[in-house]
Amino acid sequence: MHIQRLHSLGTARSEYGLTQDEIYAAIDAGKLQYRPAAMHGNPWLRLLRREVEALVRIRSGDRYLRERKTRTELAQINRELKQLRAQLAALEERRAALLAELADQGDHQARPASAST
Repeated sequence: MHIQRLHSLGTARSEYGLTQDEIYAAIDAGKLQYRPAAMHGNPWLRLLRREVEALVRIRSGDRYLRERKTRTELAQINRELKQLRAQLAALEERRAALLAELADQGDHQARPASAST
Protein backbone atom coordinates (compact mmCIF):
# COMPACT_ATOMS: atom_id res chain seq x y z
CA MET A 1 0.00 0.00 0.00
CA HIS A 2 1.42 3.37 -1.04
CA ILE A 3 1.16 6.14 1.55
CA GLN A 4 0.58 9.59 0.09
CA ARG A 5 2.82 12.41 1.22
CA LEU A 6 0.91 15.13 2.98
CA HIS A 7 1.01 18.91 2.70
CA SER A 8 0.00 21.53 5.16
CA LEU A 9 -2.30 24.26 3.97
CA GLY A 10 0.59 26.75 4.17
CA THR A 11 2.91 24.52 2.15
CA ALA A 12 0.25 24.02 -0.51
CA ARG A 13 -0.14 27.79 -0.72
CA SER A 14 3.59 28.55 -0.96
CA GLU A 15 4.66 25.66 -3.19
CA TYR A 16 1.79 25.82 -5.66
CA GLY A 17 0.58 29.42 -5.47
CA LEU A 18 -2.89 28.52 -4.26
CA THR A 19 -4.85 30.95 -2.13
CA GLN A 20 -6.45 29.94 1.13
CA ASP A 21 -9.88 30.65 -0.40
CA GLU A 22 -9.12 28.32 -3.34
CA ILE A 23 -8.10 25.55 -0.95
CA TYR A 24 -11.21 25.94 1.21
CA ALA A 25 -13.42 26.07 -1.90
CA ALA A 26 -11.83 22.83 -3.15
CA ILE A 27 -12.40 21.22 0.27
CA ASP A 28 -16.06 22.35 0.21
CA ALA A 29 -16.43 21.01 -3.36
CA GLY A 30 -15.01 17.63 -2.29
CA LYS A 31 -11.88 17.97 -4.46
CA LEU A 32 -9.49 17.99 -1.50
CA GLN A 33 -9.56 15.72 1.51
CA TYR A 34 -8.07 17.05 4.70
CA ARG A 35 -7.22 15.99 8.20
CA PRO A 36 -7.02 18.44 11.06
CA ALA A 37 -3.72 18.38 12.92
CA ALA A 38 -1.98 20.47 15.55
CA MET A 39 1.60 21.14 16.54
CA HIS A 40 2.49 22.93 19.77
CA GLY A 41 -1.16 23.89 20.10
CA ASN A 42 -1.34 25.44 16.63
CA PRO A 43 -3.99 23.87 14.37
CA TRP A 44 -3.36 23.22 10.68
CA LEU A 45 -4.79 21.13 7.86
CA ARG A 46 -3.09 18.14 6.28
CA LEU A 47 -3.75 17.72 2.56
CA LEU A 48 -2.87 14.93 0.13
CA ARG A 49 -0.14 15.98 -2.28
CA ARG A 50 -1.67 14.20 -5.27
CA GLU A 51 -4.99 15.99 -4.73
CA VAL A 52 -3.30 19.38 -4.35
CA GLU A 53 -1.32 18.74 -7.54
CA ALA A 54 -4.49 17.66 -9.38
CA LEU A 55 -6.20 20.88 -8.29
CA VAL A 56 -3.25 22.97 -9.51
CA ARG A 57 -3.13 21.03 -12.79
CA ILE A 58 -6.83 21.76 -13.41
CA ARG A 59 -6.54 25.41 -12.28
CA SER A 60 -3.31 26.39 -14.04
CA GLY A 61 -2.20 23.56 -16.31
CA ASP A 62 0.47 20.90 -16.29
CA ARG A 63 3.25 23.27 -17.39
CA TYR A 64 2.60 25.59 -14.45
CA LEU A 65 2.62 22.61 -12.05
CA ARG A 66 5.95 21.36 -13.40
CA GLU A 67 7.43 24.86 -13.12
CA ARG A 68 6.27 25.27 -9.50
CA LYS A 69 7.62 21.83 -8.55
CA THR A 70 10.95 22.62 -10.24
CA ARG A 71 11.23 26.00 -8.50
CA THR A 72 10.40 24.39 -5.15
CA GLU A 73 13.04 21.70 -5.61
CA LEU A 74 15.60 24.30 -6.71
CA ALA A 75 14.88 26.40 -3.61
CA GLN A 76 15.33 23.31 -1.40
CA ILE A 77 18.64 22.47 -3.06
CA ASN A 78 19.83 26.07 -2.64
CA ARG A 79 18.95 25.94 1.09
CA GLU A 80 20.82 22.65 1.50
CA LEU A 81 23.86 24.00 -0.36
CA LYS A 82 23.91 27.08 1.87
CA GLN A 83 23.82 24.86 4.97
CA LEU A 84 26.56 22.61 3.61
CA ARG A 85 28.76 25.61 2.77
CA ALA A 86 28.35 26.89 6.32
CA GLN A 87 29.19 23.45 7.70
CA LEU A 88 32.22 23.20 5.41
CA ALA A 89 33.49 26.62 6.51
CA ALA A 90 33.08 25.67 10.18
CA LEU A 91 34.88 22.35 9.63
CA GLU A 92 37.74 24.03 7.76
CA GLU A 93 38.09 26.58 10.55
CA ARG A 94 38.16 23.85 13.20
CA ARG A 95 40.64 21.82 11.12
CA ALA A 96 42.97 24.82 10.86
CA ALA A 97 42.74 25.36 14.63
CA LEU A 98 43.57 21.71 15.30
CA LEU A 99 46.49 21.74 12.88
CA ALA A 100 47.80 24.91 14.54
CA GLU A 101 47.45 23.25 17.94
CA LEU A 102 49.37 20.20 16.73
CA ALA A 103 52.11 22.39 15.27
CA ASP A 104 52.30 24.33 18.54
CA GLN A 105 52.53 21.07 20.52
CA GLY A 106 55.32 19.92 18.23
CA ASP A 107 57.22 23.15 18.96
CA HIS A 108 56.77 22.67 22.70
CA GLN A 109 58.07 19.12 22.54
CA ALA A 110 61.14 20.18 20.54
CA ARG A 111 62.09 23.02 22.92
CA PRO A 112 63.00 20.99 26.02
CA ALA A 113 65.31 18.75 24.00
CA SER A 114 67.18 21.71 22.49
CA ALA A 115 67.26 23.57 25.83
CA SER A 116 69.11 20.70 27.56
CA THR A 117 72.13 20.95 25.23
